[in-house]
Amino acid sequence: MTTTIAPPGTLGIAQILEAARARLDRVTPAEAYAEVSSGAVLVDIRPAAQRQAEGEIPGAIVIERNVLEWRLDPRSDHRLPIASYSLRVIVVCSEGYTSSLAAASLLDLGIAGATDLDGGFRAWEAAGLPVK
Repeated sequence: MTTTIAPPGTLGIAQILEAARARLDRVTPAEAYAEVSSGAVLVDIRPAAQRQAEGEIPGAIVIERNVLEWRLDPRSDHRLPIASYSLRVIVVCSEGYTSSLAAASLLDLGIAGATDLDGGFRAWEAAGLPVK
């Protein structure tokens, strides 16, 4: 039996996304490009098949979504050398939805400089910024 009535106290994905974005200072493609030039880290969380189909941003670090927190949490035994609470990290997905949720998760880990790219890879490409 399938039910469409939400359990009490739960949120829909639109509400979760809105709450995540309310915590972020999202950046435009031009702002992200400028920030990367000044030392910010661009992290592409798209799966390999999506990167292959759409293209990639040169210089972006690829950390697929399913391991993002483990790679960037400074407390994690599986962290990358760049993991730091002071890291300015701009998360990128295809259209800027999953990246908002991921960036909010990084905020929860204490990475205060976490945000995402408004519009994702597609907005980056549409802005005429470098892709490969």
